[in-house]
Amino acid sequence: MSTDALDLDALTTTIEDFNTYFIRLPSVRRLSFSALSVLHTLARGGPMRLTDLTATEQLKQPALTSLVARLEQDGLVSRRQDPRDGRAVLLSLTPEGDLIVRSRHEDRVARVARLVDHLSEDERAQLAATARVLARLTEIAARLDD
Repeated sequence: MSTDALDLDALTTTIEDFNTYFIRLPSVRRLSFSALSVLHTLARGGPMRLTDLTATEQLKQPALTSLVARLEQDGLVSRRQDPRDGRAVLLSLTPEGDLIVRSRHEDRVARVARLVDHLSEDERAQLAATARVLARLTEIAARLDD
């Protein structure tokens, strides 16, 4: 099937609509979306430099520096010297920051489970196949962004 046969506009709209529903969880400790995004990025990517974090977050370095300082002050992020370059600093989640990320993931799993309960067996099979394809698209996107 070519991309001409696939309604990319409808697919994109559907993904956007689902994301709108999916990302809106109850607020956590009054953390902004940007703060939560940084925590999730560090959870997925492991320790990283601030400059690497600017590539994934939609913030300029001064704003990100300020945000990371607040997260560090709140005990959610820690800094340590990069063992490969003593001049650089690595940011990582603290156990409390990790707990927030895991809790939000568990909440999302529960929300999706409630939705999936309303699907037929055929729809669940289609969803499983779709999840594999979306994971593949994510891999391709990461490779193309490098």
